[in-house]
Amino acid sequence: MFDALAGRVASYAEMGGPVLTLLGLLSMVTLAVIAFKFWQFMAIGVGRHKRLRHALEQWDAGHCDDARRTLDSARSFLASPIALSMDMAGRPEARDRIEAEAERQFQPLEGGFRFLDSVAQLAPLLGLFGTVLGMIEAFRALQDAGTQVDPSILAGGIWVALLTTAAGLAVAMPTAMALSWFESRVDRDRALAERAIATVITPVATVSGQADES
Repeated sequence: MFDALAGRVASYAEMGGPVLTLLGLLSMVTLAVIAFKFWQFMAIGVGRHKRLRHALEQWDAGHCDDARRTLDSARSFLASPIALSMDMAGRPEARDRIEAEAERQFQPLEGGFRFLDSVAQLAPLLGLFGTVLGMIEAFRALQDAGTQVDPSILAGGIWVALLTTAAGLAVAMPTAMALSWFESRVDRDRALAERAIATVITPVATVSGQADES
């Protein structure tokens, strides 16, 4: 069964030429990158911030010691910059330093995004390039046939040429969908980080206390 599948893949690669072979290799690399990003997001805990949110609620209510204990037990990758913001609470001038630390946590998550974006944009163009080459070859074969024109020559050439376009789209579409999902998860956590830093620096309990004093 494996030999038959390998033979079929080889025959498609031969028909599609080097462009289809390149798209096949590109799809395997892209699949590996997407699988790694899924594993990375799961391992780091992207989107899993239950205890961190609970710590923020405690801090916002003025229970600072309880918030620190809850945060220490959190497994969120955002725990480090939030802990830093708690250590530097009451110092609004330190906000830039805290935000820089939070952004540093996001850099590894965004690794590979540029590659996936490039694949999503270039794969259809590669497929179209293969189609143009195939059409040129088909019309050349038709010209060589001279007066002995066989419509099957042209039809077969067009079918093979369009194969690369279909392959390019097949690589680009799932890549674009995966990239969009990754980016949405990172954007959601970045918004949480910004809200968390603002909460720690200016908690509701402190603002309410200042209002009562005035």
